[in-house]
Amino acid sequence: MNKFFFALLSCCCFTATQAQINELGVFVGGSNFIGDVGATTFINPNASTVGLIYKWNKTPRHSWRITYIQSNLESNDIDSEELRRINRGFSFQNTIKEISGGIEFNFFDFNIYNPLERKITPYVFTGLSLSFYDSLFYKYGLAEFDSKQKTLALPIILGVKSNLTSNFVLGLEIGARYTFADDIDGSLPRNDSWQPIQFGNQNNNDWYVFSGITLTYTFGNKPCFCAE
Repeated sequence: MNKFFFALLSCCCFTATQAQINELGVFVGGSNFIGDVGATTFINPNASTVGLIYKWNKTPRHSWRITYIQSNLESNDIDSEELRRINRGFSFQNTIKEISGGIEFNFFDFNIYNPLERKITPYVFTGLSLSFYDSLFYKYGLAEFDSKQKTLALPIILGVKSNLTSNFVLGLEIGARYTFADDIDGSLPRNDSWQPIQFGNQNNNDWYVFSGITLTYTFGNKPCFCAE
């Protein structure tokens, strides 16, 4: 019985020392848009992006993650490699505000409890995003505001991170968001009054990409005190 209790306690302590630590930090970088206006380069940041990140590290291999990111989205047909878009000459500016939640998976164990050991791992994040933006339409070749809208989006993020100290983790990541909207650039207005002036490929929804760095501060005590 004592052996069983000791084994159970050891297992509990091992699990606790490997997990359940919090991270809170910032995301700073750039954004680019992929749709029916402007360039279609996948990674081409041309506007600033800032955000907040919270993670709960459930195990050394995965974390639950919540983010709030705000960015300007800008795109111009002049930057495109397609002659048709260049000749059309459309451009727009929009603001995107995104709340995301999901799971971050580390390819290698990332136990940040040990301050003497430098850890580095690639990671992937996916989940669900809710994005708020302005629906646009074009009048005399200029993008105009129509209404405030929101859409669901699917984030796909790839990154790499390392612990700088016992409390700070630095990451570099690139994340694409596939939205369920096609009016961020004004190509498919939601307002029926502007339907006659829609353009572009109606079968492809809008994408946007965030590229940048994350810096998080780790905190939270170990659930039980065990000998290292």
